[in-house]
Amino acid sequence: MNKKCIVLLSGGLDSTTVLKIAQKDFEVVPIVFDYGQRHKFEILAAKKIATQNGLKAKLIKIDLKQFGNSALTADIEVPKNQEIGNEIPVTYVPVRNTIFLSYALAFCEVEKIYDIFIGVNALDYSGYPDCRPEFISSFETMANLATKFTQNNKKIKIHTPLIDLSKSEIISTGVKLGIDYSSTHSCYDPDKNGRACKECDACILRSNGFKKANINDPTVYQ
Repeated sequence: MNKKCIVLLSGGLDSTTVLKIAQKDFEVVPIVFDYGQRHKFEILAAKKIATQNGLKAKLIKIDLKQFGNSALTADIEVPKNQEIGNEIPVTYVPVRNTIFLSYALAFCEVEKIYDIFIGVNALDYSGYPDCRPEFISSFETMANLATKFTQNNKKIKIHTPLIDLSKSEIISTGVKLGIDYSSTHSCYDPDKNGRACKECDACILRSNGFKKANINDPTVYQ
């Protein structure tokens, strides 16, 4: 049996691709976060994707709504058709990846797991500071100082297999791995039926990725 790893699974395109990559060498434990996001479609997608891959998602509930200051957790309008990458958008959730990785780290310590996979990307992304390679490197250093179980010459490794890939490269990689992206959810502002808006940053990056990869986009748009 392969050694275990944690995969942070959001139900989106990137984390689903990471899950399939991790499954090549690890027994995957997917963690899904219900953090008070404005809709639950991504949680439903994450659970479905885990099941499709023969896995049971571990759902962790936390409340990031209490901090607010994000269009994903507060009553703030999701920006549409904006130029991507000029500044950190209001869809950024304060220190979300730091919090998610910290929960994953605690689970790793309890279960004696030394590998965490996360689908951060520093090319086709919205400019979130906690998706940068420097952040991941710094968190990994901290993790190996902060935990009891790394004091016996064991090291935590944060895997970021998508960090230097464009969205089209990620999609092409996933298709080669047999991923059906129709099960994934990326939109920040879907309608009540879960149909994507096609105009938020996440939808634009996703749509452009499929176009550049010359692969049919299975997303159901409004």
